[in-house]
Amino acid sequence: MEIEQKQAEHIDYFVKQASNLKGSALSNVVVEATSHPSLFAFSEILSVPNVLELEGTENSFLLELLTIFAHGTWSEYKGVSGHLPQLVPDQVLKLKQLTVLTLAETNKVLPYDTLMQELDVTNVRELEDFLINDCMYVGIIRGKLDQFRRCLEVQFAAGRDLRPGHLGSMVQTLVNWLSTSESLLVSIQEKIKWADTMNEMDKKHRKEVGERADELKKTLSLKQADVDFRGHDELFSEHGGVMDFEEDRSRPKRRRHPIG
Repeated sequence: MEIEQKQAEHIDYFVKQASNLKGSALSNVVVEATSHPSLFAFSEILSVPNVLELEGTENSFLLELLTIFAHGTWSEYKGVSGHLPQLVPDQVLKLKQLTVLTLAETNKVLPYDTLMQELDVTNVRELEDFLINDCMYVGIIRGKLDQFRRCLEVQFAAGRDLRPGHLGSMVQTLVNWLSTSESLLVSIQEKIKWADTMNEMDKKHRKEVGERADELKKTLSLKQADVDFRGHDELFSEHGGVMDFEEDRSRPKRRRHPIG
């Protein structure tokens, strides 16, 4: 948010400057804007009427240069540098930073070989120093340098000015994203509903199992009580038999007479 606020402040400053100048007098504004270390958006400056009036004049190269900084890359500049002013070191650095942002728009894994070719960097150490010091520390990208795989894994990249004619495709991308999000939301809601149904069924099943368990416990308790009662009866009967046996032993025995 802080970067965006600073961007807005810088843009407002250069728009006011460009609005008050015409023709070749805009040269200093263009150089200053494209060299500014904290400015990465130029479409608002491009839309200033005084800047647009440069087209078709002897100063049209200023408009073309500003357009490259708004939408182009370092390699695109090299392709037309023959009729454009030579860039100062700060402009070269800025255009290379913008080139990384352009590459990150379509790929979240950027091979070192691709980056070195696009940025005119001759070795890995120089490339990594540039990515760390001039991109990550500045805040225009966040990511991880994978030295083993020789690539930059991009987690975040600041957006660049939208190229002319690309608004329609961006709108379509957003429409597709919205449609996908709505479909995903419906799917999630259906799964939530299914989970709620399964939860209710599980509660009902647990309740039925609990009720059956209670009925079984009652049945077993009744059977146990019946067994205890019968055992008491049998014990009492056996005790009576013992008493009869004792009484039988107390009776006088008959004397046997010898058989003659």
